[in-house]
Amino acid sequence: MTSEKIIDILKNGKIHLSCELFPPKQGAELQNSLEIVNKIAASTPSYMSVTYGAGGSTVGYSAALAKKVEDNGMPALAHLTCVKADEAKLAEVLGQLQGFGVKNILALRGDIPADMQGEEIGSFAHASELMRFVKQQGDFCVGGAAYPEGHPESGSLEKDIENTKYKVDAGVDFLVTQMFFDNTILYNYMFRLLRAGINVPVVPGIMPVTNAKQIIRICQLSGTKLPPQFRAMVEKFADKPEALKQAGIAYATGQIIDLIANGFDNVHIYTMNKPEIFAGIMNNLGEIVDK
Repeated sequence: MTSEKIIDILKNGKIHLSCELFPPKQGAELQNSLEIVNKIAASTPSYMSVTYGAGGSTVGYSAALAKKVEDNGMPALAHLTCVKADEAKLAEVLGQLQGFGVKNILALRGDIPADMQGEEIGSFAHASELMRFVKQQGDFCVGGAAYPEGHPESGSLEKDIENTKYKVDAGVDFLVTQMFFDNTILYNYMFRLLRAGINVPVVPGIMPVTNAKQIIRICQLSGTKLPPQFRAMVEKFADKPEALKQAGIAYATGQIIDLIANGFDNVHIYTMNKPEIFAGIMNNLGEIVDK
């Protein structure tokens, strides 16, 4: 089966859900991750994204997962980061992915370690530079990250929008947002993008909460705000993991229904490699999502 470009999926007028996977840190765990691909594929996401370890530390495992996604008959969106990477290495990775049938790349700068010196960053300092490079390497559909509440390093929402405009000027085909738990934040963000002349497709990113401590830690690092109703849910079920999982799926489902009702036909789910999370959401949306 020939893999589709994600931009074509985003523009076909149907309602789609996609999800994110991350590779194992050790090769011994690869088989388990490959099986997770099979389990999530059974719930028919429109595509799966595969993350890329810091500094390309899991590049081999990431490529193997991307290939597995393609082998399951759906497009893989392979993450690619430029921190600590040079052009030759990135070209090699892109060639390998292309050989696996991967046509879609999510180009990211990646997190910069606190002890990293400027000269260690790599050939590209910004995601927009990586995007131009990927476009030059082949017929790839290129996505980028968007931050409805502003990137923690941007300093202001206005500067963040300016940085996003650089990505659009570099040829990015679509944007996937960081998680958020209040849809009003996304709607306000969309107005700011349109005011800046940014009109590429934006895919909202939703993370169903399944672990109270984990979600609070992630939000502290990313600057994501927790609305009162979400915080109350987490606090109520913090010591009941299965109840929190059920509540988290219900909350995420509510967000997604509201997004679809307001014109967002494509939503990306951060599943934390838990097939039952994606399956639960898809079951809730059985008559809403096109399959």
